Amino acid sequence: MNKVTNYFRDSIKELTDKVTWPNWEQLQQSTMIVLGATLVITAIVGLMDLVAAGGLKFIYKLF
Repeated sequence: MNKVTNYFRDSIKELTDKVTWPNWEQLQQSTMIVLGATLVITAIVGLMDLVAAGGLKFIYKLF
């Protein structure tokens, strides 16, 4: 039981003393970067889906 208590005590100490939390501006900037990357990746996957669907339709028409 002592190991579990030490684990929780050390975890709380690490979260309050050792972790550096971002300020509001850094948080907003990181959020915008993630949002932009998500939109770009979504567009790329959507384009790949359209190309694959078009290619498969072409192949199906051949047979």
